[in-house]
Amino acid sequence: MGQHLFLFGGGPPFTIKLAQRFNNLIHKTGPISILVVERDGWEQYMPNYTRALEERGLQHFSFIPLPSTPIKNVTNQLNQSAGIIIGGGDTSKYADYIVDTRIAETIQARYAAGVPVAGFSAGALISLEHCVISDQDRLECERAQRPGLGLLKQVLIAVHFSQWREEAHAKKIAATFTDSTVYGIDENTGIYFHNGICTEMEGKGVYLVEEAGLQKIHG
Repeated sequence: MGQHLFLFGGGPPFTIKLAQRFNNLIHKTGPISILVVERDGWEQYMPNYTRALEERGLQHFSFIPLPSTPIKNVTNQLNQSAGIIIGGGDTSKYADYIVDTRIAETIQARYAAGVPVAGFSAGALISLEHCVISDQDRLECERAQRPGLGLLKQVLIAVHFSQWREEAHAKKIAATFTDSTVYGIDENTGIYFHNGICTEMEGKGVYLVEEAGLQKIHG
């Protein structure tokens, strides 16, 4: 089966084909766990994550709000999960509450065991070895770099790429991490990686970013 990672450049929902791909990879009993940093109205937003999967037959979901859910409860739920979704929002908080806690080890173990993982925006950024946060994604209005979950090596991304006009930000990433592949991912767009290899893309626009230039490779 291998490892399966879905990176989306904006918030939910899943794109149509990647929702079906995620659905097809669910091979064990258990819920699809959705990790989400709490903010006003978060409960009402959850159908945006589940709707496309429900339309394809998945019905069992577990919502895990952070940081109010005790870490032990989070890890227990993840260990029972058939799939994991990491939501969007404040990337720094997602890193604080997931990457910098024991939750990270559980996600890494489940991913290594073949459980599919999907990250939306912030969730996509923290899934990588290096999480590079745009100045548009921080109250401090400064670009930040911090460790990620490491589910994917030598790949970095800029999310909300066209919408936030992130070409300059992505080129800085490419200049800093010269041994890595850098993608710009638009909203309503996703990339599926199977065993660390970019296998499928769907949505509005995916860009291959290099220090010297930009190439649109999908959309």
